Amino acid sequence: MAPPAMQSPGELNGGGATPHVLFIPSAGIGHLTPVFRVIAGFSSQGIDVSVVTVLPTVSAAEAAYFDGLFTDYPRVRRVDMHLLPLDAAEFAATEDPFFLRWEALRRSVHQLGPIVAGAAPPVTAIITDITLTSCVVPIARELCVPCHVLFPTAATMLALNAHYPIYLDQLGGGPVGDVDVPGVFRVPRSSLPPALLDVNKLFTKQFVDNGREIARADGVLVNTFDYVEPAPLAALRGGKIVPGYPPVYTIGPLKPHAAATRAGDKAGTGDGALDEWLGRQPARSVVYVAFGNRSAARLDQIREIGAGLEASGYQFLWVLKTTKVDREDAAEPAEVLGGAFLERVRGRGLVTKGWVEQEALLKHPAVGMFLSHGGWNSALEASSAGVPVLVWPQLGDHRVNAMAAARAGIGAWAEDWGWDGEERLVTGEEIAAKVKEVMADEKLRASVAVAREEAARAVAEGGTSYRNMHEFIAKLKGA
Repeated sequence: MAPPAMQSPGELNGGGATPHVLFIPSAGIGHLTPVFRVIAGFSSQGIDVSVVTVLPTVSAAEAAYFDGLFTDYPRVRRVDMHLLPLDAAEFAATEDPFFLRWEALRRSVHQLGPIVAGAAPPVTAIITDITLTSCVVPIARELCVPCHVLFPTAATMLALNAHYPIYLDQLGGGPVGDVDVPGVFRVPRSSLPPALLDVNKLFTKQFVDNGREIARADGVLVNTFDYVEPAPLAALRGGKIVPGYPPVYTIGPLKPHAAATRAGDKAGTGDGALDEWLGRQPARSVVYVAFGNRSAARLDQIREIGAGLEASGYQFLWVLKTTKVDREDAAEPAEVLGGAFLERVRGRGLVTKGWVEQEALLKHPAVGMFLSHGGWNSALEASSAGVPVLVWPQLGDHRVNAMAAARAGIGAWAEDWGWDGEERLVTGEEIAAKVKEVMADEKLRASVAVAREEAARAVAEGGTSYRNMHEFIAKLKGA
């Protein structure tokens, strides 16, 4: 985040040596987006930044994302790290490819010890993604380098992450049930990330290890703002969940880095054809549909989504994804949805397989609603633009995020629609009815408008996120 009025690092702490911060990102656009935005903010303030680039990248989108970062910020140092081989035979054939990627990263990250020890200028702080916390924090402590964790999703999920190891200890090997997070709320068993229901799952082991080790970090940065998640933030900061928990800095909503900002400065998405189409639509008439970088519905569900959008009567823009890993996503919209469907919605609906600059798109006056998977970056971008979200959770933390969004008044949650591992087919009729309901919900729209004002206030000079970012940079300077 880099508010226009932000002081230089020297001004923040009376001058002195420039901090050199090493960022260790993970895999998945939802994890990379907040990391890159913090990197952009630091770099623009003159902080010396290095970023670990893990090769090979897991997706084409990630490779392009890294290339864009280094193009926009040539002073950012690139530190290449090659993954060590991972024997996939150790894991179930159905294991999520991103969980495997995280495990490969965790088993390779020890290579950074000599890199950090020999860095010039010396590394004065490390900021790691949450997925690598249990491996990176011990390395940093051994090298006497302060280590902070960047948590890429909701503070509600951070509270669950902090409490879940304690919950399992108290459970004593019994079956996982509803989880009461102290000072926050009860997370029903049905809303927990499905992998957490099995303590032997790879993700559960990673989640628990990271949840234990994060308590030994020097601080936690969270892409949220105080207005939307007061209860979990108070519980974390007040020691209700884990006594002595590290300082929690809310620094959101994070601003896009240079390439996205340039697109937004043009009052559009950066896509001429898309901007022209949006410009022809009435205000608040377009339903934007996107399910994130890691989510992909099965074919029959995709066709029901199409039927629902068509039956809703609203204009729509749909970013279509048919596989979890984009390098495998070769099917064209006509192959998936049929040429007859595309012909029927011609002019009223756009279906694309291309990259969309989402934050700029959500700010377009034609957009009236966002049908989303429940990624927290998406929820914050929508609330910052004043656009209501209809959350259809797909996997992982999405139902926890949906609970947080509904409590904050920034979205509605389709609670009875299916998600990861469930066979339920949500019909076009159900989708059309829910879209109509949310588009007509003026109470929700008014609540989101308030959240939009609060988001702007948080990052403005003197706001909570503004102050937290300044305090954190001052802490880096002091180190």
